[in-house]
Amino acid sequence: MKPGEYLWAPGIAPEGPVTIIVSLKTQKAYAYRNGVAIGVSTVSTGTKGFATPTGVFTVLQKDADHVSNLYKDAAMPFMQRLTWGGIAMHAGNLPGYPASHGCIRMPLAFAKLLFGITKMGITVVITQDALVPVVVAKPGVLKRDERGTGGDRAFAWNPARAPTGPVSIVISGRDRRVVVLRNGVEIGSSAIDLDAPVEETAAFTLQAIDDGGEHWLRLPLPGQTRTGELSDADRAKGRLPDGFRAALATVLTPGTTLLVTRETLASAGTGKPVTVIEADRP
Repeated sequence: MKPGEYLWAPGIAPEGPVTIIVSLKTQKAYAYRNGVAIGVSTVSTGTKGFATPTGVFTVLQKDADHVSNLYKDAAMPFMQRLTWGGIAMHAGNLPGYPASHGCIRMPLAFAKLLFGITKMGITVVITQDALVPVVVAKPGVLKRDERGTGGDRAFAWNPARAPTGPVSIVISGRDRRVVVLRNGVEIGSSAIDLDAPVEETAAFTLQAIDDGGEHWLRLPLPGQTRTGELSDADRAKGRLPDGFRAALATVLTPGTTLLVTRETLASAGTGKPVTVIEADRP
C-alpha cells in the first residue's frame, strides 16, 4: 500500500467488539471487529526521540475536532487519545515513514471511519511486529480448576469503586497475583497459584461469550514473533479462590482485556517491556 492508502470492509463483521493493532514495523494499522479484520491503513508513527510507545492501551478520549495543546494548536481531526501524555490516533500527514511526535497519524478518511465504529475503552495494541491476532481457547489462567484446589482463600472484591467502564485483568507471574481494573480503578485482587512460571507476556481480549464458553482473541505484543500455538506457560492452569473466580465472571464482557506478564505489579501494574492500559487522568 502506498502512503495514504487504506482498505475498509465493515460489512464482513457488522457487530462485535473492536480492537486496533498498530504495527510500527510495517507502518500500518489494522481494525478488527469481533475478531475479523475489517480495515487496514497506512500510518505514520513517532520518530527517534519521539517514539510511539508499544504496549496495550485503551481509548481514553474521543474528539472529532481536536487541536493540540502541545504543538502550536495543530489540527488533529478524529483524535482518539491513548495516553494523557499526548499519544493519540488521528488524521494527519503520511509521508511514508515515521514522522510524528509519537502519535499515530492516519489518512483523514480512514481516521473518520475508525472514529465512527469505536467506543471509549476499546483495546489498542501497538507493537513492533507485523503480527495478526488469532482466536484461542480460554487462557489457561482463567480455566476452572478441575481439581478443586482453589478453595476459599481471602481475596479483595470491591466493584462499587468503579461501577462502569472497560475491564482489564493483569496477572503477574512474579507476584503470583491477579489485579482486576475497571475504568482504570482497581476493583479486585487475589493470589493465584500457577502450575508453571510465566515465561513471556501474553495479551488477550474477550471476543464473545456463548454456550461454548469464552472466546478470547490473542493479541501480538512487542518482541513476539509467532501466533497460533500457545506456550506451555500460556496453557498452565491457575488456581484462584472459588469466590474470586465467581466474582470475576460477573464482570467479563466482550472487550475485556487480559494481560499475563512475568513482571511484577509493584510499579503501578506495568511490566518493563510494555505499557499496560492507562485510564485515569493524572
